[in-house]
Amino acid sequence: MVAIIHKRSWRDFDWILAFTAIAIVLFGTVQIRNAQPTESYWIKQLIGLGIGLVAMLAIAFTDYRKLLNLAPIFYVFGLVLLVVVLVPGIGLKINGQRCWLKVPGIGQFQPSEFVKVTTAMMLARYFGKNRVNVLAVKEMIAGCFILGLPCALIMLEPDAGSVLTYIPILAVVLFLSAIRLRLAVAATVLAVVMIPFAYVVGVKTGAIKLYQQERINVILDPENADRKGIGYHTWQSILTVGEGGLFGSRASVEHSQSSLKFLPEPHTDFIYAVTAENSGFVGCLFVLFAYVVLISRLITGARRSSDRAGMLFIMAFVGGLTFQIFINIGMALGILPVIGVPLPLMSAGLASLVATFIAIGFAISVQLRRFVN
Repeated sequence: MVAIIHKRSWRDFDWILAFTAIAIVLFGTVQIRNAQPTESYWIKQLIGLGIGLVAMLAIAFTDYRKLLNLAPIFYVFGLVLLVVVLVPGIGLKINGQRCWLKVPGIGQFQPSEFVKVTTAMMLARYFGKNRVNVLAVKEMIAGCFILGLPCALIMLEPDAGSVLTYIPILAVVLFLSAIRLRLAVAATVLAVVMIPFAYVVGVKTGAIKLYQQERINVILDPENADRKGIGYHTWQSILTVGEGGLFGSRASVEHSQSSLKFLPEPHTDFIYAVTAENSGFVGCLFVLFAYVVLISRLITGARRSSDRAGMLFIMAFVGGLTFQIFINIGMALGILPVIGVPLPLMSAGLASLVATFIAIGFAISVQLRRFVN
């Protein structure tokens, strides 16, 4: 019987999802190597891939329902990490942000990436109960509280870019948890109306800093932006993307925009621009196609879930992943402000890579147990 179950587990394992994720990481590692040929970021990315694969397999062959039962413990542990990273002398402060912990032998670790997974687990556990009625107001408030605690701690770092990537997680969970349609429509309309109003108020009160205003103005009026000042990142990214043409730039890696230090943070925030420069429009389409396959497999796994909790976790992960991809590529193409959001699986970063594979392992675990009551 054990042999039969083991054989069935490997048969039902979502190989397409796993191999697509691995392919994106390996392709991204090549681009990281092209972006920073004199640094060891690509080696650390391969180490992160190894750690991520071990974590993915361990979670995939663990009953996800047992993990969801432990969600409060994981959630509290994530909050503790976010508190620890704020402690001077423990958390690393880089470019005015205290977002990282030092891990001996590996390097920097960003807890906020890991906490996305624990927050999604907590939301899936809370809203995953079978229901016949629409969400009550107190349940929606509870969901906002679950999301609000880590977001408040992350804002103290401060890292507004990471906080933005948390919002779709709750939005997807609420939408799929029988929220009243009129409330969803009202919230959407209110957001469309209030965002410009909040921006004006933020400018008047000084809550939105001058450099943040300039980053938005770069997108709204790129022709008049200071290309040597606040608009430098966006302008250099656009130039790098254009340099690639259809099949990639003919210039050597040593003479590319990124290796010559014209493009800032090429191995993280602007890895998509590096991809465009080295592999051209065709390479960019390949990356987008790979993400479409990845997301479609995740959605298929959610549809096959035997319970609501598993479905909600996968779809929360899909919402956050899709939003993050959209934001990062929009930054690279100059259609969205630069807010420091990495491209999942491609940007250099141990925490983001491992956290993504943990979520993928969870999705595979849901699919492996789709026939279990």
